[in-house]
Amino acid sequence: MQLLFLGQWWSGLEGAQQVFWGIAIIFSVLFVIQFVLSLVGLDFDGDADMDFNTDSPGDSGGYSMDADFTILSVRSIIAFFTFFGWTGVLFLKNGGSTLVALIAASVAGLAAMFIVGYMMYLFSKLTQDGSIDIREALYNKGEVYLTIPANKKGYGKIHLKVSGSLQELDAVTSGDAIPTGTSIRVVEVLDDNLLLVEQAKDFLMDEN
Repeated sequence: MQLLFLGQWWSGLEGAQQVFWGIAIIFSVLFVIQFVLSLVGLDFDGDADMDFNTDSPGDSGGYSMDADFTILSVRSIIAFFTFFGWTGVLFLKNGGSTLVALIAASVAGLAAMFIVGYMMYLFSKLTQDGSIDIREALYNKGEVYLTIPANKKGYGKIHLKVSGSLQELDAVTSGDAIPTGTSIRVVEVLDDNLLLVEQAKDFLMDEN
């Protein structure tokens, strides 16, 4: 009965309404899933390849305001489409034209994207300014959060546990680039809380 009602409701929507409702529903579900995962320590995120650190050598510029501020990430993209969808739905529901709804939805989405990026930037700064002993990261295993460029030509970010808590730290590698999601192991602590890492499997092969 409920499925029939939903089908009738969906069929009664115009094309633009279906698009905005579809985006709103799908990305709201993803938003909730990501929120729940973050509560249990299984958060997922990653930055798009177009995102670079403007202060790092070898970078080509992009969507960062400084070395830590990241606009494009899974988290911010989900926020963009969530607010984009619901803003479009509200404008069309109140009699707005498709063009006005599209413009308003885009503005709301970009604002949400910027706010989430800035919040993550503040969180990153708080993490880096904490009282952790960075030397405890040595030989720990973690995961790449932001792609690490090859041959120390810039740095990426990694997630790993230090002092019992999950930390987001800057890292470089002396080998090939290490993409997001790759398991790594810290092999040296450099200056300014910068870590030298290698892919975990490569590290194990060297030991053998």
